[in-house]
This record gives sequence, structure tokens and C-alpha cells, in this order.
Amino acid sequence: MQRVLIVTGGGSGIGAAVAADAAGRGDTVVICGRRKDALDRVAAETGAEPRVCDVSDADAVTDLVSGVVAAHGRLDGVVANAGTLRNGGVLDLSPEDWNVTVQTNLTSVFLLAKAALPHLIETKGALVAVSSVASLRVPLGCAAYATSKAGLTMLTQTIAVDYGPQGIRANVVCPGWIRTEMSDMEMGYFGEPHGLGREQAYDEVTRLVPQGRAGTPEEAAAAVMWLLGPESSYVNGAVLSVDGGTVLPDPGTIPFNFQVKAR
Repeated sequence: MQRVLIVTGGGSGIGAAVAADAAGRGDTVVICGRRKDALDRVAAETGAEPRVCDVSDADAVTDLVSGVVAAHGRLDGVVANAGTLRNGGVLDLSPEDWNVTVQTNLTSVFLLAKAALPHLIETKGALVAVSSVASLRVPLGCAAYATSKAGLTMLTQTIAVDYGPQGIRANVVCPGWIRTEMSDMEMGYFGEPHGLGREQAYDEVTRLVPQGRAGTPEEAAAAVMWLLGPESSYVNGAVLSVDGGTVLPDPGTIPFNFQVKAR
């Protein structure tokens, strides 16, 4: 059966990779985001249907979901992938930084779920939220981002519990460093003050990752697609790290690895 899926943040990175994977399997995929040019480029490459939408706008999200159902007759899955990052600890962040981050990373998923759940209940569908390892471990200088992603993880699990009896499955993917547009920007933010190019910066930030590298959007998308599909039919409320083992090492034993070198 051909599924109808909505993928937010579909103009790049993990969202674009999910669109390519799903469309390649014959699904009808609607990608949305705020950047029309990026959406059109992914649509041309994958066959997905692009729709410009600010997912932090309640009316826009309602119109998006109702429009997709009107056009395609059903909704089988939602991938909540839109996100933003504003660096800084509490003293560094402005109220605007905080509000934009929370609205984009957390409130948008509440709005999307509120609009989509009645249709997903009809199809016994699935929701997958793209959170972050920052929701599981505390990153430096990312107070708004980490807090919003932790909230997203819990929001998704409440959906799993509240609507599981009605056939809904809601799960979370927590990527580590994935080579996306946002991560590339972070490599510049991190690397330039130290005279590091992008590849050197990626090497530096993944030095303690057990697999020793950043992941690809396609690797994260594969986890999303599994959680959307029938192979994970008894998986509900799960938090799946796709991080090469980033969250596993014990910081207290890292100094015993004498291959670690000071910068």
C-alpha cells in the first residue's frame, strides 16, 4: 500500500534523506519548510511534493495537514524533523533566541501532532520525531536547543502513551553528529577560531565517538524509516540513538585512553 507521509524540515539534511528513501519505496511524500528553493531542489531530486510552511504557525500547520489529506485522501506517517539551533548558555541567550528555539523545535511538533493525530488514528499511523543526543546528555553552550529537544522527546512519549490504545505509534530518533547543513555550520562556528577546516573540525568533534566519525543523513533516515514501517510494529515510545555510540563512554575513564591528545 502506498503511504502518505509528511516530512517537516524536508529541504535539507535528514528530512531530505527521508524524502528520498520514502519516495524510492513508492510512498507519497510531502516535504515542508520555509525555504522554497531548498524544497524545490529536493522535490526535483526525489519526486516529493513541496509545500512551504512555517511549522511554528498554528494556522499554517493546520492548513498543511488538511491540504495533504484533501489532496491524497489519507495520512499514514509524520516525520517531525524541523529544527533550529541558537548557541549559548542562559546568560548568552536572548529571550528571542529562547522563544524561536522552543517554538521551532518543540511547539511546532505539538501543533503538527494536534493537526495530524485524528488522521493518523484513522490509518493506525506513526509519528517519528527527530530529537538529538543533546536531549540525552548535556552539551556545552546549548541551553535552549538541549532543553527544547528534551521536551520534544517527552512530548513524543506522551503521544505514545496517550494514543497508543488508538493504534498510534510515536517514537524518537536522537542523532549525534550527522553531516547536515546545520552541522556544517556548527563546524565553522567551532573550527574557525582554532584554524580548523570543516573536515578537521568533524575529526575533532568525533574523536571520542566509538565509531570515530560523523554519520550521514541517509544513516539517520534509515532509522526513521524503520520506525515508520511495519518492521517496528511493536515499538512505541522508544528513543533510538543514531550516534555511533556517542552517549556510551564514561567520561571518568576517558583519561585512561592515552591516544587522546590535548588540542
